[in-house]
Formats: sequence, structure tokens, C-alpha cells
Amino acid sequence: MTIQPIERLNLALSAGATAASWWLVSPGFAVSVGFGALLEAVNFRGLFQQSRLLFFGEIRGSGGWTGLYALRFVLLVIGIGGALALGAHPVGLVIGLSLILPTAIWWAWRNRPALDPNAPALAFGDPEWKRWNPWLAREQELVDEDDS
Repeated sequence: MTIQPIERLNLALSAGATAASWWLVSPGFAVSVGFGALLEAVNFRGLFQQSRLLFFGEIRGSGGWTGLYALRFVLLVIGIGGALALGAHPVGLVIGLSLILPTAIWWAWRNRPALDPNAPALAFGDPEWKRWNPWLAREQELVDEDDS
């Protein structure tokens, strides 16, 4: 079994958060953070593998994808419910489950493409900037104020 680099980063971040919560809060809280991190690591690994299967065409149609997603989601809900039934701290569990978000942002930032200094760009004050709609990521038609 190979661990992807993003999973290693997630493991390091999760271990650090668990150790910090052990020292700063309490051992029970740290166990909850650690168990939440374990649940999200297993969930993310499943999502990562399913995404590879889908994008490489090994799963055809939405039936296989939906079934695997539903199974992963059901197992996650069972894990969270079991942890809460066993007395896990809810805040620690949520923190552990949420550690994939800073990991993904950090991973995307570290692996961003290099800037091309020779790429064409408009000048700062160019009126063509008004044609671009940043909310829809496309050009928009300019409306004359006389027409409205």
C-alpha cells in the first residue's frame, strides 16, 4: 500500500494537531481529534481512489460512482455516530474531521504552477478589464447607459 504525498502531509498535520491538543486541552480531547483525523484520512483516501477510478474511466456511468460515494458516506456517519456514542468530544471530533481542508489548501499552494513572466496581460488601467466578469469567469457584454 502506497501513501500519496498529500496523505503524508495530512498525517503530519493530524499528528501535530493531536499532540498539540493533548498538551493544550486534554487527553480525551486529543483522542477525539485523533479519531476524527483517522476518519477523515480513511474517507479522503477512499475519495482519492474513487476519483482516480472515475477520471481514468474504470468506473463507467453514475451508478458505480454514486454507490461508492454512498457507501463511503454511510461508513463515515457510522464512525462519527460510534465515536459520539463512546464519549468522544464533539468539538475535537469536528476539528479532526476538518484537518483535510488546511492540508488540501497547503498542498495546492505548494504545487501551484509557476508564473510565466512572458504571459500576455492587459495593462492595469486598460478599459478592456471592464469586459471581464470575475464572478462568472467570462467576458460580459457591456451595456450602454443610454440603452437602460
